[in-house]
Amino acid sequence: MKYDFIVVGGGSAGVITAYRLAERKAGNVLLIEAGISDEKREDVLQLDQWQSLLEGELDYDFTITPQEQGNSNMRHSRAKVMGGCSSHNSAIAFQAPDYDFEVWTELGLEGWTPEDVRPFYDKVFEKVNLELSDSGNACGKAMIDASEEYGIPKQDFIQGEYKEAAGWFSLNKKGNTRHSSSVAYLHPYDQIPENLTILTETFAYRLLFDLDKNVTGVETSKGVFEAAKEVILSGGAFQTPQLLMLSGIGPAEHLQELNIPVLEDLPGVGSHLLDHPEGVIMWESAKPVPAETAQKYEIGIFSKTDPSLPIADIMFHLGTEAFDMHTVPAGFPTSEEAFSLTPNVMQAKSEGTVRLQSTDPEASPLIDPKYFTDPEGYDIKVMVESIKIAREIAEQPALKPWIKRELAPGSAIQTDEEIEEYIYKTHNTVYHPAGTCKMGSDDDINRVTNNRLQVKGIGKLRIADASVFPTITSVNPNMTVMMIGERCADFIIQDHS
Repeated sequence: MKYDFIVVGGGSAGVITAYRLAERKAGNVLLIEAGISDEKREDVLQLDQWQSLLEGELDYDFTITPQEQGNSNMRHSRAKVMGGCSSHNSAIAFQAPDYDFEVWTELGLEGWTPEDVRPFYDKVFEKVNLELSDSGNACGKAMIDASEEYGIPKQDFIQGEYKEAAGWFSLNKKGNTRHSSSVAYLHPYDQIPENLTILTETFAYRLLFDLDKNVTGVETSKGVFEAAKEVILSGGAFQTPQLLMLSGIGPAEHLQELNIPVLEDLPGVGSHLLDHPEGVIMWESAKPVPAETAQKYEIGIFSKTDPSLPIADIMFHLGTEAFDMHTVPAGFPTSEEAFSLTPNVMQAKSEGTVRLQSTDPEASPLIDPKYFTDPEGYDIKVMVESIKIAREIAEQPALKPWIKRELAPGSAIQTDEEIEEYIYKTHNTVYHPAGTCKMGSDDDINRVTNNRLQVKGIGKLRIADASVFPTITSVNPNMTVMMIGERCADFIIQDHS
């Protein structure tokens, strides 16, 4: 029951940190995962089945609190399986653009420049296989051609490189098999390093400490496990702050409301929740939408609302299906033959919170994304412009033969005010929560972790997941989370050498 390192959460980053520590013989490593193993689970491993996982047995399927302006019916999918969201998502793979890390550096975060992080992306791609998703889908080709006619260059996102373009995504897969962190680093399980122990279906309840506020172990559903050197939290942007708060680390006032003894007053824990809000514009197709596709969302389009911007501020995913999960309940029509563009705000500004609703560690946390509440109204302005741009792309000659009519928002909705109301009712998320235990400089009162992922005021504790993001990545974040897993292992090995 004693180990040198304990990694809590077998997700996109946790698997990698645990594997690298064991591979480089840093000590005996325990990897704890609340979900099941993904090995031999075809519903998880076969990428084209990813949508069947949503709201299923392997999904925490978190609800959100009522939203002041956003869609309160939205749900957040989080994976209950080894590999975390890399075992549960659509496998769209991007390296975050240099711009994102330049912003982190401007915020005072040292050691996270584009040059600092690139070697760790390279380490990820030594293990994780990326393939271009070009299925030859004719509807998809027409969308790329129409984007080019509109003025967006045609270029595929090879090896996950960001470009201001329209093209086919790179996906982390081999054929139809997803290449999650678990598949890439751990499979087959009977060949993992002998100093790595994996426990699945083991829920972490609380962290344990000595009198000097050093973490000594983890209380779980299967007993107490001791850590001689460090504990690394990789539960994601919802469950990492939840575990910290259950352990007495977080906003003191909130912890006191629940009669949790305050070990360390860190107001940033569970604050600064970031996400990519996602809208939808959907058309009924004038002809059958081809079935050829890797996972129905294999094409992306990046666009600027202002040509002077340093980077695109809108990302569209093309769905070769009716994306109607929130439009139909709001009263909009749908069709069996349909396709959709789902724009998201790449550098979204609204900030929400994660809080405890009880001291039961297996209860869902209270998630309040506070969509479209940023003081300047930036997020909704960008989203309104995205609907206008999508409509202009749809007017191009290449796409005209495919469009019978616009289903949602539909021709009756034209003014900015009408589009805003439509977005508030029907938007979704791209399932990219981040920022709830953010890295920051010493003078940042909401800092939870430093630039080496260590938790402020607590010894022998680090975090490796999307919760440490100071700002949200402009693109799909999964590869960046994996990069952080690699970086965390490297920090630990340096510090214990």
